[in-house]
Amino acid sequence: MTEITDPTYAQQLDAQDPLAHFRERFVIEDPDLIYLDGNSLGRLPQKSTQLAQDLVTRQWGQRLIRGWNEGWIDLQAQIGGKIGQLIGARADEVIVADSTSLNLFKLALAAVQYNNGRSKIITDDLNFPSDLYILQGVAQLAGRPLQLQIVPSDGIHGPVDALAQAIDEDTALVALSHTVFKSSYTYDLTAVTQLAHHAGALMLWDLSHSAGSVPADLHAANAPLAVGCTYKYLNGGPGSPAFLYVQRDWQTRLGNPITGWMGHQNMFDFALDYQRDPGLRHFLTGTPPVLSTALIEPGVDLLLEAGMDQLRAKSVQQTSYLIDLWRAWLEPLGFRLNSPADAARRGSHVSLGHDDGWRISQALINEMRVIPDFRRPDNIRLGIAPLYTRYSDIHEAMRRLRQVVTDRLFEQYPAAQKTVT
Repeated sequence: MTEITDPTYAQQLDAQDPLAHFRERFVIEDPDLIYLDGNSLGRLPQKSTQLAQDLVTRQWGQRLIRGWNEGWIDLQAQIGGKIGQLIGARADEVIVADSTSLNLFKLALAAVQYNNGRSKIITDDLNFPSDLYILQGVAQLAGRPLQLQIVPSDGIHGPVDALAQAIDEDTALVALSHTVFKSSYTYDLTAVTQLAHHAGALMLWDLSHSAGSVPADLHAANAPLAVGCTYKYLNGGPGSPAFLYVQRDWQTRLGNPITGWMGHQNMFDFALDYQRDPGLRHFLTGTPPVLSTALIEPGVDLLLEAGMDQLRAKSVQQTSYLIDLWRAWLEPLGFRLNSPADAARRGSHVSLGHDDGWRISQALINEMRVIPDFRRPDNIRLGIAPLYTRYSDIHEAMRRLRQVVTDRLFEQYPAAQKTVT
């Protein structure tokens, strides 16, 4: 362990890193601040600042309404096609629209309406709570008795065997997070999608915590439906619009339950009766937010330039390095590994549990200038974004985290939690 804990080891890894130069293409104004929350909000790409200026002063300020015919109307499909390259989908199967929750609602309700002879939606207790709330609403609005079955887990690993038992001929939809938000457990896309297919159920994946950090080959998995956000590893900006994926064969079979003019076959005919677009566009509803949509593209372009294979290889090496430091420095201080030890089943963030996790995370931010995030009851989440996270950042963050506990710096902070954690 001596080599692992030596700071020169991290420096050597940085010197050998083929992706190291990408860090310079992000806005990093404070070199002493260690940012390990890219799994909640990605850093700002340098190019996004230039694009934002152009969007506001030239495109909006000078071109005005003419901007729609100068590229705005094509942004959702154009950027969606690029995201498709990151998640193993065709360009005409991914489109940027709305929020993750709204897209999940549209696709989940469409799926249960298609499988209208079935009475169950299956998910797990590791799924993002907002997804569960949406699925609860879908069950209420389905127009027939529909049960939402939440399969329990051990709190870290996906309950694959229990899911296999739960998915049966009464299952209309299986909806899961590819990489789960607390523990970072990552499902085998193909294996679980096959479980749904074999039972005749539709599979809907939430890629919010994997898109841009974990390879997701939706076509290889034969997955019909997926959604995801763009403000985490895609670096699209706070609250940036989400994306949805519908496999080409399913685009004509499923309807959009929130029909709107952007999904009309001829939106500027302004006909009084809705006639849906024959392709993916019929899953659109209202006018897109042009500024925030356009700002997704620079981050996606950086990921495409780096390549998902290289990004994943670095992510695995960096999360493994972090876990080695946990084992050497933090496990003796009462920290628990709340993420899978198996890198193949782990995403790009690592959760460390501690009984005083909330207070420790506050001291880490305020005293040590390290930004993670916290998820109840005890998870300090440390997000690795391979485009800009250095090995030396990980080493120094873990050293500072150890100091928070050994110097008992956390004891000055109250146990009461803030609204945003």
